[in-house]
Amino acid sequence: MQWYFDVLKKYAVFAGRAGRMEYWMFVLINAGMTVVLEFIDLLLTHNAAIPFEGLYTLAVFIPGLAVLIRRLHDTGHSGWWLLIAMIPVIGWIVLFVFTLKGSDPGMNDYGPNPQWNS
Repeated sequence: MQWYFDVLKKYAVFAGRAGRMEYWMFVLINAGMTVVLEFIDLLLTHNAAIPFEGLYTLAVFIPGLAVLIRRLHDTGHSGWWLLIAMIPVIGWIVLFVFTLKGSDPGMNDYGPNPQWNS
């Protein structure tokens, strides 16, 4: 959970780098939270409940975008590479591969390796 809260603490920090563990733990916990909240929404729909999953998704959109851009920075790519996701399927695959790629060792244009700062 520490990785998840670290991303939330850097709510709109687009500068710097995010390692694979930070990014993928955020994605994993975020997916789990989404599933749980969607299930709660389904249980409460007969009462015209507040859409918890929708509110949660809205709340974590900016931190998710920020950690993805920092992850791209960690692999030596500009945050503008995020726009490749606008190309269906091929763009998503390229972005997925970038997030799986290992960190650039040492310093790159976006700062020091996050694993070396621990």
